[in-house]
Amino acid sequence: MSLQRLEYKGNYIGGEFVKASGSLSWEKQSPSDLKDVVFECAEQYDHVDHAVAAAREAYASWRKLSLDERKEYLLKLKAVYIENKEKIAEIISRETGKVYWETLGEAGALANKIDITINESLKLIAEQKIANALPNVDGYVRFKPRGVMAIVGPFNFPAHLPNGHIIPALITGNTVVLKPSEVTPATGQLLAEMFHKAGFPKGVFNMVQGRVETGKRLVKHEHVDGVLFTGSYDVGLKISQDVITHYGKLVALEMGGKNASIVWSDADMDKAVYETIFGSYASTGQRCSCTSRIIVHKKIKDEFLKRFHETAKKIKIGHWKEDVFCGPLIHDQAVEKYLRFQQIALREGAESIMRGKVLEFSHKGYYVSPSIYFIEKPNPTSVFEKEEVFGPSVAVYAVDDFDEALRIANDTSYGLAASVFTKDKNKYIKAFEDLQVGNVNWNRATCGASSKLPFGGEKKSGNDRPSGNFAVYYCTTPIACLEDQQHFDPKAIAKGIELQ
Repeated sequence: MSLQRLEYKGNYIGGEFVKASGSLSWEKQSPSDLKDVVFECAEQYDHVDHAVAAAREAYASWRKLSLDERKEYLLKLKAVYIENKEKIAEIISRETGKVYWETLGEAGALANKIDITINESLKLIAEQKIANALPNVDGYVRFKPRGVMAIVGPFNFPAHLPNGHIIPALITGNTVVLKPSEVTPATGQLLAEMFHKAGFPKGVFNMVQGRVETGKRLVKHEHVDGVLFTGSYDVGLKISQDVITHYGKLVALEMGGKNASIVWSDADMDKAVYETIFGSYASTGQRCSCTSRIIVHKKIKDEFLKRFHETAKKIKIGHWKEDVFCGPLIHDQAVEKYLRFQQIALREGAESIMRGKVLEFSHKGYYVSPSIYFIEKPNPTSVFEKEEVFGPSVAVYAVDDFDEALRIANDTSYGLAASVFTKDKNKYIKAFEDLQVGNVNWNRATCGASSKLPFGGEKKSGNDRPSGNFAVYYCTTPIACLEDQQHFDPKAIAKGIELQ
């Protein structure tokens, strides 16, 4: 299964690739086969300054293009995305270990995001006229770009999620500096290649590779007007702390989740089992919207748990090229964390239904099996029940009161997604009203969002800047305009003023 190492071209600054000099470099192995060295990457701190300067210079002319002119560039990019779909998918699979059918879907979503943004999202920020906003004075709401947007990308969807920020930022007149995740640098370089092929003006899109220090320098840069981040709560918190004195800098954070599915007694059992299996173990549990807690009605607990367990045992795991559902975890630290959380679960009294363990294949990688734990009584101080594992781990609870199910679902510091499996719409409506999350699904898994809808969370899952279809809002500033085209009326002069 040996594949060729990809060529390192450098950071993409002002329309060209510039290689980093010095010794700050690292090697990227595929988590699906450690013999597959995908990429060797390097960083150079002052490239952040160069990239931001290029974006700042380009902003002056890019924002003044008409909307139709910016659309033309994005439609060229769409054609490049479509033409390179398989190449994009393969590189994502090599870097993340995600199975090929899944990365093909991610690669296809890149072009779809352009269509959705142009055809749906722009309607949200269309000019609004308010007749007689003041007596005989019309009002208008118009949206202007913010400036240079720094985009800090995650590893789990290393093309789709940054693209979800980039496209709305560019169409609304902003320029961009992308810092990909340090564990998916090849995908970041590939995105830069796609923009280069599409022929964007120099400096409109820029990309700098790097690790923690590079990211910190980018988000703190005085000429960055907005920071758009997708990733863990811990990193999102550090970004917030880094820019706490940058009062005018917009920060949009999409962070983690500890998502719950409620399976009630009248649920379609086949659908509930399949959707919660998919929700729990898709991407090997490495999605912020994955299901990590399932709250089942006591009446169906035994049947559901048996079927869920039997299905989980038969999930196919393996190399991304194979006909499997799950690939590996992203790196050895993720494996260590996954195994550590299982020990925490047992120490806190959870019952092990299916133990997760390291798997050995002919090709060495970071493979693990799924795990299931039954929680007899919720523990308000539990680490396992409260913290995000970001692996194929799920806790199951049994209740007979719907209010209790909702209480357990809400008993976490995260608030990203939840789902309810029932034929009773009134229960779904009650869940919608009471659940403290940004996404509520009915008879669907917690993961699998639509770009035609907003996507964001409450509590530690976000900072009230939903992405998806709503990304155009945080990429723009609403401007209020009062327009008075009446002839001057001297009788309307305020008392105390004599016009000379």
